[in-house]
Amino acid sequence: MNFPKIADNVWKLGVTDWDRRLFDALIPLPDGTSYNSYLVRGTEKTALLDTVDTALPDRLLEQLDGVESIDFIIAHHAEQDHSGALEAVMAKYPSAEILCSNKCKPMLQDHLGIDGARIRSVQDGETVSLGDKTLEFIATPWVHWPETMCTWLPEDRVLFSCDFFGSHLATSGAWADDPARVYEAAKRYYAEIMMPFRPSVRANIAKINTRDIAVIAPSHGPCYRDPQFIIKSYQDWISDTPKNEVVLPYISMHGSTRKMVDHLVSALSQRGITVYQFDLSVTDIGKLAIALVDAATVVIGTPTLHMGPHPLVFYAAHLANVLRPKVKYASVIGSYGWATKVVEHITPLIPNLKVELLPPVLCKGLPKEPDFAALDSLAASIAERHANLL
Repeated sequence: MNFPKIADNVWKLGVTDWDRRLFDALIPLPDGTSYNSYLVRGTEKTALLDTVDTALPDRLLEQLDGVESIDFIIAHHAEQDHSGALEAVMAKYPSAEILCSNKCKPMLQDHLGIDGARIRSVQDGETVSLGDKTLEFIATPWVHWPETMCTWLPEDRVLFSCDFFGSHLATSGAWADDPARVYEAAKRYYAEIMMPFRPSVRANIAKINTRDIAVIAPSHGPCYRDPQFIIKSYQDWISDTPKNEVVLPYISMHGSTRKMVDHLVSALSQRGITVYQFDLSVTDIGKLAIALVDAATVVIGTPTLHMGPHPLVFYAAHLANVLRPKVKYASVIGSYGWATKVVEHITPLIPNLKVELLPPVLCKGLPKEPDFAALDSLAASIAERHANLL
């Protein structure tokens, strides 16, 4: 077969989607993505692991030309980017049996209308034999849906990890041979998809780490022939200890809040704190999510609009609440015209963030010397608290 070979009689199929720029009508994809499918051929039987996105079944079917039979189709996850072409593959191979987790079976029926008679649920630790190759199914719930699982191929030490360890990254090669580029794409993917489920991710990493893994083959992005590269990255990201970093998303309508942001960034930098500043009118929310992975503090900068924060601040605060980063501290800075209730409006938006709220700095109109002094005091308070974390 003229496809990348990741182990003996194991091939990487699927579609590289170079031009896709938005996922789930929400997530920016600056580097495209891929929908990976894997063909595993044993001496007695053949398995296809995952399919491709709903819009691209023909591309996968073309790749399967010449594959006379498939005995098992493994559905790691019911979401359409992995199982969307399942029905087309089933039609090509009418005797193939779909194998998935107990929770995945009804989801495939609900989301894709798959005939339940073609689906067999498998248990955590259950195996099927392909002859000289064995597929072991590992339940990995909540990375990032409740029904997800991985497949372990012990003879070749390959872990097919589905979304776990994935990256939205279109590449012409099969392998993660550009560590810097892959690291950012994988961290973006973790931040947007996995970060809300850090405890589950931690438990599932411990589970798969009992295997002597040689290759990690995810369902998005390139494969890892250095599994520890991505495993150690995940272990860093899921740790409970943040870094000496501040994330500062802001919006400024007439320049006053921007002046406060500039002053605070300078004050924090002078105290040795790394700051990630995001103008919410133009920022890539994926970059914001990446910065939230390690930050100890979030400071939101907003003008007052009809007594409350700017609508883009509502969105950013809600996003942070949904992603549940490990931040420890938060504050609000900004300008108002005659009165404000921005703090009262923002605080209820972030109930999932177990943070200490530091005194806000809010000024009427242009910031003046007392306001800049208050920003210096806020920077000092942040520096003091960060020092206790290090």
